[in-house]
Amino acid sequence: MPRRPRYRKSALEGLLVVDKPLGWSSMDVVRRVRHAAGFVKTGHAGTLDPLATGVVVCCLGRATRAVEALMAQPKRYETVIDLSAFTSTDDREGPREEVVVDRPPTEAEIDEALQGFVGEIEQAPPAYSAIHVEGKRAYDLARAGEQVELPKRVVRVDGIQRLGYAWPELTLAIDCGKGFYVRSLARDLGARLGCGGHLASLRRTAVGEYDLSRAVGPERLMEPIGADDLWPTPPLP
Repeated sequence: MPRRPRYRKSALEGLLVVDKPLGWSSMDVVRRVRHAAGFVKTGHAGTLDPLATGVVVCCLGRATRAVEALMAQPKRYETVIDLSAFTSTDDREGPREEVVVDRPPTEAEIDEALQGFVGEIEQAPPAYSAIHVEGKRAYDLARAGEQVELPKRVVRVDGIQRLGYAWPELTLAIDCGKGFYVRSLARDLGARLGCGGHLASLRRTAVGEYDLSRAVGPERLMEPIGADDLWPTPPLP
């Protein structure tokens, strides 16, 4: 069995907002923050896929007790969706299934379709996700060639704004709640429009009040982190 990490007892506590670079997992961020903070107990308030960038809120010391409350905070994303193809992973990592259309959807058609995804909606998570299915991760089953169909869940979308559109790329800003998958939106929007749909890029710009203006880049994690670098711990449960 892997050894449990040793945490140093310390008065250091608070939040560090990190602008996660492309290719890092959320746990990569946690490991680097923990090391820079002198191996203080560290957790994160919401996973961000390696192919995504942006806000990861790290909780240090006693602030790890606030993880669940922070995970329930609203999220904001900026995303580019490629409407020309579906993929098995609903992002650019999987093989493409090109969709031939008579004509690209218009901005008006896209805006009308997007309104159907605002509010409380039912959404099926991507097959390639970290959700547990009979004790195993869905992405492990999918990679092993098993057919994975996850049940729909009710999620909340507070708003979707179209920032740009030049076929086949559609740029959106999305305000949503816990458990919402932008990859699923890309897939479902494409199906509704009669074209393709997968995530070309994703950037999380905010978790609650913690946005990119409060974030440090990965280069900052090469140096020691002290109390002056942290945001105050929110009220604990």
